[in-house]
Amino acid sequence: MKIKLFILLLSSLFVFSSFKPDKTAYRLYTSEGKPVKYQKMIDDIRDADMVFFGEEHNNPIAHWLEYEVTKSLYMNRGKDLVLGAEMIEADNRLILNEYLQGIIPAKKFEEEARLWKNYKTDYKPLVDFARDSGLVFVADNIPRRYASLVAKEGFEGLNQLSDEAKAYIHPLPIPYDPEVKCYKDMLSMKGMGAHVNENFPKAQAVKDATMAWFISQNWKKGKIFLHYNGSYHSDHHQGIVWYLLHRDPSLQIMTISVVSQKDTETFDPENKGLADYIIVVPEDMTKTY
Repeated sequence: MKIKLFILLLSSLFVFSSFKPDKTAYRLYTSEGKPVKYQKMIDDIRDADMVFFGEEHNNPIAHWLEYEVTKSLYMNRGKDLVLGAEMIEADNRLILNEYLQGIIPAKKFEEEARLWKNYKTDYKPLVDFARDSGLVFVADNIPRRYASLVAKEGFEGLNQLSDEAKAYIHPLPIPYDPEVKCYKDMLSMKGMGAHVNENFPKAQAVKDATMAWFISQNWKKGKIFLHYNGSYHSDHHQGIVWYLLHRDPSLQIMTISVVSQKDTETFDPENKGLADYIIVVPEDMTKTY
């Protein structure tokens, strides 16, 4: 009887273990495309100096996981966690800090800061987590009017800015290597429109350089900086990461990237090496805008 029961239990375990969810919201993979558990990723990234979460801006699973990773790192590192985001520009730093410190209400902050249209659904939970936990949240992106200026006139256009304006960008001159793959690839898009010219990747680079600058200014040894940005700003350890490592090669930086695939259960080889951890979401996932 005991032998029959044991065999029955083994059979049941085999049957249940062979079933997989037929509607998986996401799958997590290593850089090499091997499936990995969420907690293994957290155990790996929690001792880094900086972690870059490269999102798809309108993907709800990406935004939920940004929130979960933030909570997990806070549980591990507490007040040593520093947050920052592409989505809030450097000249909104004062009003952001006033909101985080409880000086002004959410309504005033959201009315007066130039926030993305999906702020309330996708980024407000992260900002509010920082406020409620007493964490620093850095507004680190270049004001978009100055990125537009570079797109028109190149880096030289920044020379005409006042000293006050220059406080919101990477110190001049802007370091730039056109051979960095992410910028070189942007130039290869020239046939796609008149706006794609020699200045097109420079406008991207000035964003990367500025974010890297303010990240470095708000991080010190013993802290962990978690940054939210579009994946192109950190994929392949380029973009922002390139600028940080160019400045300090000793930094321990980990990256996460979100990609969409038709099938989340298999890993597209084209995504190999994109980041240290790759989140694969269904390509038909609903969008936040």
